[in-house]
Amino acid sequence: MSTKPALRPELAIGEALRAIAHNILDDAAAALESPKDSSAVMVHEVRRQMKRWRAFLRLLAPSVGKDAKDLRIVARDLARDLSGARDPQSAREVFDDLAEQRLLLLPKVSIKAARKHIDDLRTRGEKSALTTKTRLRIADALADASAAVDHWPLHRVTFPDIARGLTASYREARKAVPKSWSDADAETLHEFRKLVVIHGYQMEIVEPLWARFTKMWVAEVHRLRNRLGHYQDLEVLRNLTAPHRPLAQWRLQLERPIAARKHRHLTAAKRGAARLFVEKPSAFQRRLMTMWKTG
Repeated sequence: MSTKPALRPELAIGEALRAIAHNILDDAAAALESPKDSSAVMVHEVRRQMKRWRAFLRLLAPSVGKDAKDLRIVARDLARDLSGARDPQSAREVFDDLAEQRLLLLPKVSIKAARKHIDDLRTRGEKSALTTKTRLRIADALADASAAVDHWPLHRVTFPDIARGLTASYREARKAVPKSWSDADAETLHEFRKLVVIHGYQMEIVEPLWARFTKMWVAEVHRLRNRLGHYQDLEVLRNLTAPHRPLAQWRLQLERPIAARKHRHLTAAKRGAARLFVEKPSAFQRRLMTMWKTG
């Protein structure tokens, strides 16, 4: 069972929620200050915690009100400030995957040159994103959020409130499942992935209620998220092959392997979504309430 703070029937809901909030913010602060992590790892981890924080704020929005919306906007803007460093790293990771799978019909010298172009983009992105000013802005935002959490009226929150919030996120993600996966464009899949990410992070807070089931559920959500993320990263790589972009000279050689890999991830994502979202939202909510009542 996870050692992270979570909802348990034997604990006061309000204090458990407050502990979860502080845990997320503490993890973000630790990632920002970690001396052992590379810039790429730090950017990835801070962005991950910002997504986790935003998902939590969405869940509590009906109880916290405008404060939750304001904090979510701040977290969104901070994550966007770091995207210039993250996108080239994502492109490098999927490029390396294509190379490891021997899908690139390129000589070694061209693979090496393409990697250098991507790494140059990443270095420039990290230098522009990870300034002292940006780090201070993130640290100040985390401190402000932590102070706000201590004043939230969480003693009023009940588990039915939480169940309704979790169900709302499930319903929204279920509704966003592409009706025709083959016709879904990158933007549609990106929006669907954002809702899947929100659902996954929110479900983590009820993991102890039925550890075996919820661990399986959250793992399945994260697998779907990763498949959609790899698809998105391949789209970032493809964009680097556009005219006048760093990888334009290898567009023809990269186009087919990128398309083949995207198709593979999309096929797996379709299967995963069909498994996860087969249940109607009303049945999903009843399951949550039963889990809470039985502990």
